Amino acid sequence: MSRNLVIHDLAPAEWDKVSGEYSGWNIVTDNGSIHPCIGCFSCWNRTPGRCAIKDGYENIGSLIHQAGEVVVISRYTYGGFSGSVKGVFDRCLGYALPQFEVVKGETHHKKRFDEDKPFTFIFYGAALTEQEKESARNYARAVCANIRGHVKDVIFKDSEEAAERPYTGAQREITAADNEKVILLNGSMRNVDGNSARLARALSARLKTDSEMIDLREYLDDPDRLTDILDGVKTMVICVPLYVDGLPSQVIKLMERMERRHAGPHRIYLLANMGLYESRQLHNLFGAVKQWCSKSGREYCGGLGISAGELMGTLMKVIPFSLGTTRNASKGMGRLARSIDKAETMTDIYAEPFAFPRWLYIWIANTNWNRTSRKNGIKPEDMFTRDI
Repeated sequence: MSRNLVIHDLAPAEWDKVSGEYSGWNIVTDNGSIHPCIGCFSCWNRTPGRCAIKDGYENIGSLIHQAGEVVVISRYTYGGFSGSVKGVFDRCLGYALPQFEVVKGETHHKKRFDEDKPFTFIFYGAALTEQEKESARNYARAVCANIRGHVKDVIFKDSEEAAERPYTGAQREITAADNEKVILLNGSMRNVDGNSARLARALSARLKTDSEMIDLREYLDDPDRLTDILDGVKTMVICVPLYVDGLPSQVIKLMERMERRHAGPHRIYLLANMGLYESRQLHNLFGAVKQWCSKSGREYCGGLGISAGELMGTLMKVIPFSLGTTRNASKGMGRLARSIDKAETMTDIYAEPFAFPRWLYIWIANTNWNRTSRKNGIKPEDMFTRDI
């Protein structure tokens, strides 16, 4: 028998007020033990539909599949989910297949199941503006488009107690004591050869200003230490992959902590990448960083978004970054480096593969995924392991 699913981040006292509405449902909330997605793709090519991290959250995709409907309750955070709710969604990657197809003019992952799951999103916060509500609606639509469900409803609840008030103070003044180095924050949980780290190193090589790369994953057990380090920094570049149409949960949680403490760098740049082909699918991620800067008194200085990231990362190993398919990304990175060196604001740049058609990208990606699956002794269309 299927059981509906609710994913929420409510405090116990707030959950008690509404829990009766979800009697008999599966309940998923971040109990503090959830580990961020590490981008290993095991849920696609080793244990289909099932996450390799055994922390009690490895069956999120299966719970979504078994549910008749899904309700998501989240504090509105920078245009989308809180870090806690986002952490749950980042672990549902195996609900879809790794292979691509074009749906309504955009590249999306294929369905693992022949179903169209209904999602209801309930966002709560203090006096949300119409612009914020529209950001939430856009994000909900993007999430459902990529995990292949549909938006049943988006509901907003006013909650003065549960939501942080927007930052209303002045921007933090830069002082002589601040670190002059540009900090490149690698927000990915993948290894040092992941695309985010590789792109960060390419940017560092183009900077005239001294720079240092910090891996967020090294501070998961001591986030306050990282916040202390970043508090004395003038300029930071957030180097990050797209996860479920937004920032990875670990980056959102860091932003939330920095906002609460009114701490961290003054100038913020962005270097984002994703596996999908159309660079416009990075808009929600860019919007999240902009909202964070606005709410926490920082200066958003612009960014570069690179699509087809796996292709770009592979080509960077074998040809000069400025040539061929990587040309657009390289030009954008040059503009980003110059802006950082001059401490100036730039217009956001979205870079797609140069002279590399979408159909060819999809064909190569799907062929490689099928080959990897067969090598691991599984069929690409294998179903979930059903035990929960």
